[in-house]
Amino acid sequence: MTNLDFASMLKYWPLFLKGTVSTIEFTIGAVIIGVILGILAAFMKMSRIKVISFIGKAYIEIIRGTPALVQLFIIYFGISQVLNLNIPKFYAAVFALGINSGAYVAEIIRAGIEAVDRGQMEAARSLGMPHGMAMRYIIMPQAIKNILPALGNEFIVLLKESSIVSVIGASDLMRQQEIISSVTYRPFEPLIVIAMIYFVMTLFLSKLMGMFERRLKAGDVR
Repeated sequence: MTNLDFASMLKYWPLFLKGTVSTIEFTIGAVIIGVILGILAAFMKMSRIKVISFIGKAYIEIIRGTPALVQLFIIYFGISQVLNLNIPKFYAAVFALGINSGAYVAEIIRAGIEAVDRGQMEAARSLGMPHGMAMRYIIMPQAIKNILPALGNEFIVLLKESSIVSVIGASDLMRQQEIISSVTYRPFEPLIVIAMIYFVMTLFLSKLMGMFERRLKAGDVR
């Protein structure tokens, strides 16, 4: 049986660091796109205009009903072929992850808004407040508190799912692990190392979201 040699992984720390930074960049970019698309899709789905509502529902159902890996391939390989474009791996990965996340964020936001008592909107409207202002100052602040835990979980899932971008050669943690394994012929140790890195990142994000949630609750008490 071959002995494990984690000490030999230390000399590859620049590759692990590069993969970690890239993974964080992929996740941040995807979160920004996902939140923007999620907000738009949520309000489109709740729109009283049937065409707009249909587009919002179609986006959410199609994206949630197909694998993220397939969506990544469609964007990186399919669109490149159809439009004859050479899409950089980074942008293809961020866009694919963002589109995928946006569908889930949309449902989280929609559920959070619908969880707020409808009587509050009616009360705001009866006082002469426009619908947009009532959403901004009355409904959304309460909805954000409702959706924060689920939104935090979605961001954590997105961080872990970013590992799929390695299949198109993007230089995330999984890609660096593949490079190190091919050089050392030792796949186990690099996998354990990146598993620990993912664990530390997700734990940090979980603690950060928990702290933010506690601050919001403390603000309610005051």
